[in-house]
Amino acid sequence: MPANLGAHETMELHEVLTHTIDGINQLQLYSPHVKDPQLRNILDNQINFAHQEYNNMVNATSQRGRGEAVPYRRVGNVSPSYGLRHPGPVAPNVSPDEIDDRDISSGMLGFHKSSATLKMTASLEFADPYLRRMVQQGAINCSEQAYEVWNYMNQKGYYQVPTMKEMTTGTMINTFQPANMGQMGQTGQMGQMGQMGHIS
Repeated sequence: MPANLGAHETMELHEVLTHTIDGINQLQLYSPHVKDPQLRNILDNQINFAHQEYNNMVNATSQRGRGEAVPYRRVGNVSPSYGLRHPGPVAPNVSPDEIDDRDISSGMLGFHKSSATLKMTASLEFADPYLRRMVQQGAINCSEQAYEVWNYMNQKGYYQVPTMKEMTTGTMINTFQPANMGQMGQTGQMGQMGQMGHIS
């Protein structure tokens, strides 16, 4: 028996499930073109996980209580490399035969970023707490998968992280100071006392 869903939930669920199908199809299109075994491992794991996550969501909506919001487990360790290291030029391919591991990983990253945004936005419309949590976990999973792909790209030099001068970074970050919660509480109490005194 299908779950009892509101109008917004139904529309958002339709968008999430359609987007998930499109994503699985997109990832499968990349599969024959992968050359790097490391990227092959990431892609295969992510396709398998996407199928599992899709089936869990379909089961959860058609048979309440079945299907779990399973967290994604990234492959490998993350050690970001900062700074530009002579990045190569990038331009659109002339033909589909030119697709390479940089193109594939970049497409995967873009898909996961858009999916994370779509799922988190959709979760805000769910009244059912079980489905809301499942879609929220889906957004987190996309974020984890995006980070896994980004880390691969960063290691290979496909996605480099430009930095600013240390002094500039420090100046920008150090402009933010901790809020003094003690004073805020006292100000609120004093304000209430002042209002009370004014009333009498």
